[in-house]
Amino acid sequence: MKRQQRLMTLNNHADLRFYQEASKANQLARKPRDIKRCDSLQEAIRRSGLQDGMTISFHHAFRGGDLALNQVMDALAAMGFRNLTLASSSLTDCHAPLVEHIRHGVVSRIYTSGLRGPLADAISRGLLKQPVQIHSHGGRVNLIESGELQIDVAFLGVPACDEFGNANGFSGEACCGSLGYAKIDAATARNVVLLTEAIVLYPHHPASLAQDQVDLIVQLERVGDADKIGADATRMTSNPRELLIARRAAEVIAGSGYFVNGFSLQTGTGGASLAVTRFLEDKMRARGVRAGFALGGITSTMVELHEKGLIGKLLDVQSFDRAAAMSLARNPHHIEISANQYANFSSKGASVDRLDVVVLSALEVDTAFNVNVLTGSDGVIRGASGGHCDTAAAARLAIIVAPLVRGRIPTLVEQVTTCVTPGSSIDILVTDHGIAVNPARPELAQRLREAGLEVVSIQWLRERARLLTGEPQPIAFTDNVVAVVRYRDGSVIDVVHQVAE
Repeated sequence: MKRQQRLMTLNNHADLRFYQEASKANQLARKPRDIKRCDSLQEAIRRSGLQDGMTISFHHAFRGGDLALNQVMDALAAMGFRNLTLASSSLTDCHAPLVEHIRHGVVSRIYTSGLRGPLADAISRGLLKQPVQIHSHGGRVNLIESGELQIDVAFLGVPACDEFGNANGFSGEACCGSLGYAKIDAATARNVVLLTEAIVLYPHHPASLAQDQVDLIVQLERVGDADKIGADATRMTSNPRELLIARRAAEVIAGSGYFVNGFSLQTGTGGASLAVTRFLEDKMRARGVRAGFALGGITSTMVELHEKGLIGKLLDVQSFDRAAAMSLARNPHHIEISANQYANFSSKGASVDRLDVVVLSALEVDTAFNVNVLTGSDGVIRGASGGHCDTAAAARLAIIVAPLVRGRIPTLVEQVTTCVTPGSSIDILVTDHGIAVNPARPELAQRLREAGLEVVSIQWLRERARLLTGEPQPIAFTDNVVAVVRYRDGSVIDVVHQVAE
C-alpha cells in the first residue's frame, strides 16, 4: 500500500526517478517470446534500424546457390534505400542483379573478397564510382576489428533456426555446412537478421550462430540452393590436364620433406588444386602417413579420407560441397571454425599458422612468383582473393598449380596484371610443362631432385610459354581505378584499372 502511494505522489525528483525505474522494470518483466520473429523481410528491415548510407553484410556459404542477398537487395530497393555499403564476404555470378542496384544508387560502395560474372564485368568497366575494396578472408576480419569496416545490419541466411535465433548450416534442406564467414558478422554487427527457411524447436543445437547474437528472424521460402555450392571453382575436375598437374603436385608434396606423419594440408579452389587430395591417398597409404588435419574449404574427398582414417581432423571455415556440409552433422572431428580463427593474422591464434602444405590455383604467375587470382587475361575481374595470400604467407610450403597456357594465353608472364599474393610467399610452381622452385628455397629444389623429380627454372618455363603462344598483346586500361586490392594486414598491394573499351 505504501509503495502504491509513493508511486501516486511524485513530489520531488527522487520520487520521479523511482517511478521511471519501476516502469522500466515492469517493461522488462514482460515475457520475451516471439519478439524476434518478423512477418516479412520488409518488417525485419524496418525493425533493424537500417538507414541510408549504412553498411550491410552477407556471407557466401551458399556460393553460386545463394538466394538471400538478391531478395534482401530487391526489398531494400523497393523501400527506397540509397547509398548503402555492401560488405559481403564474397560475390559470385548469381549476384548479377546488383548491377541494377548500383545503377540506381542503392549501393554505392562494396567490400568483398571477390567478384564474378556480369557484376564483375560491369564493375571492371567503371560501373561503380568508388573502387571496390578487395580483401582476403583473414583480411576482412582485420578490417572489421580495425574499425574501417563497421557493419550496421548483417543479413545472414541459414537453413534453419529456432524462434530465438540458434542456427547452424547443416540442419535443414538448404544444407550449406560451415557458417565460418557468418560468425564474424554475427559477433560484430550492430544488428543481426537471420533469414531462415525453417523454424525448429527450441533449443536448436549445436548452434553455429547463438541466440544472444541475433536480433531479428524472418522466414523465407528459400535462402539457398545447396546443390550449387560445389559448382564451378569448387568442382572436382575430370580434365586430363588438370589431373596431370594434380598428380604432379602430389608427387611434389611427397618429395618436399613435409610429407610426414601428422602433416597438415589445405587445397584452394580450382580443379587442379582440389584434385591433389585424391592423388595423395595412395602415397599416404604406401608410406603409412596420416595427416593431422585438413583446413579451409573442406571437400567431399577430404571427408572420405577423414572417414578412412587418413586425416585426423577437418577444420572447416567453408564447406565446398553438399557432402562436406552433411559431414559436419555426423563427424565429431569435423570442426567448424570462424574466419577469425581460420586466417586473421591479428587474431590470438589463426589456424593457417599451423599449416604445413597449401596448394593454390592461379590465373597468372610471373617470373618473380607473384600470383594473380583476381583479373583475367583481358583485365576483367573474374576471381577472388579468398584465403590465397593468408595461407601462402603462413604455410611452411605454398604450392601454386596452374597450366602453363590457357587457350593461346600464357599463364606464366613477366609481370602479373594484378598482384594478390607476393612471390615471397610462394615456394613452388607446378605446371603441365614442368616444376619451378623459388630460388629463395634451394633446399626444396634439392629435396625434389633427390626424390627423382625434374626441376626447371621459372625463366625456362616462361620461355616455353612464349614459344607456345607468342608475346601477348598488352591490355589497354584507363586511368580510372575500379578496385583496390588489400593485403591481409589492410595495406594496399595493388589496384585494378578500368579496362578500355
